[in-house]
Amino acid sequence: MATADGEADSFLAHPDDNAPHPAVLVYSDAFGLRPAVRRDAERLAGHGFTVLVPNLLYRNGSAPVVDLPEFIGADRRGEIFGALRPLLTALTPELVVADAAAYLSWLADSPLTTGNPVGLAGYCMGVRHALHTAAAHPDRVAAVAGFHGSRLATEDPHSPHNVVDRITAEVYLAHADADPGLPPEQIEQLDAAFTAAGTTFRTEVYPGADHGFTQSDTDVHDAGADARHWTELTGLFTRVLR
Repeated sequence: MATADGEADSFLAHPDDNAPHPAVLVYSDAFGLRPAVRRDAERLAGHGFTVLVPNLLYRNGSAPVVDLPEFIGADRRGEIFGALRPLLTALTPELVVADAAAYLSWLADSPLTTGNPVGLAGYCMGVRHALHTAAAHPDRVAAVAGFHGSRLATEDPHSPHNVVDRITAEVYLAHADADPGLPPEQIEQLDAAFTAAGTTFRTEVYPGADHGFTQSDTDVHDAGADARHWTELTGLFTRVLR
């Protein structure tokens, strides 16, 4: 997919009927586009959506941009994040929203979509990207669903809580109970920002869930929390996008 900075390799999933369906743009976790993410995209498409998952780190090569094992456990996590960290740091909100313009335009023009405002699904770091995208492109986004995001309300000028006043989409965020990157005070600050902005939103904390609870190919996967995520994700998009 062409962006202002090059070609972003991407994965597209859609129902087999080749008819237009509501569009969903997925912002993956830091590990990026890989088999587990493709399977999830196909599962979401099975609910009647056209689902686009771009490689967010395409400037650094095709996905996966670092070597990933089939199952990501604690023994490899530090090594993998060590390789990814400088690439993720370089992916600024400005680059994210610029890339989003290309993704959203492609979806709007595709014969496989209805051309209406889309849903955004974000995971881990993808929650921040989804919120920044919804704020920068409010006319193109109708719903945002984010799961186990972190650092959503910090002193960083680019913290997502500083842009929620520009979001017109309906927002649902599910937080991990055991997530050191999103302590209760950040959740409270984020909720306060949504409330002050008049955003239609709902946030929940999933009890006992670790950061990354939807990641089926990792050792932090939580089957119960993941099932709840699917219920909320498909429920929001079915209600708002159709």
